[in-house]
Amino acid sequence: MKPIKWPVKLISILVVFVLVYLFSYLINPFVDFMKTYRQMSVYEILEEVVFVFLQSWAIIETSVFIAKFLDKKLPWNNAPMQRVLVQLVLVIFVVTLMLYLQHLYYQAEYDEPENTEQAISIWQFFLVGVIVSIFVSTFHTGYALLEYWKKSMSETAALKIKTLELKEVAMQSELQSLKLQLDPHFMFNNFSTLSALINEDQELASLFLDNLSQVNRYMMINLKKNLVTLQEEINFVKSYSYLIHIRHGENVKIEMDIPDEFINRYIPPISLQLLVENAIKHNRATGAMPLLICINIDKETDFLWVRNNLQRIANPLPTTGFGLNNIINRYEILSDKIPVIKETSNSFEVGLPLLN
Repeated sequence: MKPIKWPVKLISILVVFVLVYLFSYLINPFVDFMKTYRQMSVYEILEEVVFVFLQSWAIIETSVFIAKFLDKKLPWNNAPMQRVLVQLVLVIFVVTLMLYLQHLYYQAEYDEPENTEQAISIWQFFLVGVIVSIFVSTFHTGYALLEYWKKSMSETAALKIKTLELKEVAMQSELQSLKLQLDPHFMFNNFSTLSALINEDQELASLFLDNLSQVNRYMMINLKKNLVTLQEEINFVKSYSYLIHIRHGENVKIEMDIPDEFINRYIPPISLQLLVENAIKHNRATGAMPLLICINIDKETDFLWVRNNLQRIANPLPTTGFGLNNIINRYEILSDKIPVIKETSNSFEVGLPLLN
């Protein structure tokens, strides 16, 4: 706790000074204080005022010293109830001892009390001193606890901010890693297609390569982003569907129905392309049994659905589940919403939450 500055300490002493007289009156309101002061000389009044002022200062210093001493020996966060009792007992004991020493001094200076009224006044002197010291100790304790609470809240807030910053760094690092996986995966799939086309039709392979370079350029630009608009992703799929048409002709059909009010919503980049690739990779596509991929919006749930008729290839190649896992992992980083996957006997569906 910061040391109390002198202006604040002086005000505190004046407050305690007033409290001493206030408690004295409340304990014995039948004493005519004004009559008592009228019987005293100016020197005696000044002497008493100085004495009470010094007594107030001593009470404040004693109470604060005990509180600071216990802050080191018996902190509040260890045993609060024990701290309250120990501090209360120490304050009463030390202040009583201090007042008793003052009383011995005045007893030696002015002799024993001559009557019952003076004896009562002495006991009142002790009682008022103890009450005021408890009040000061309680106030200081409350102030110290408030400072401790403010400091704790500040440290907690700073820790939360630091934690969020570290979490954000980790999330961005993980997200970047996931995005970097997309480009090699995309290129591997399409170079395999290009390799097959070179052996079948070199002119068509050249056309395929031109379109592939345009699509790849689009990917390089958008992979720098965490999210893209649905309009951008739809445009990309339209461009990519041309590559699919070159390889598969009418065996693969892509249908899209996207209302205009949803085109400015967001999804992770290249998500639709991965789902389209996933459908082509795992299903047969022939003239007699074309693969139909439908992309549309569920307006009630704000989900973008990619559906395809299920016609599994007879001898499926080993799969890593890269496409779906990559999309799910990116959603987990970017949002509290995650994709939904449904499979029936005749269809496979993936729902992507549209983000704001």
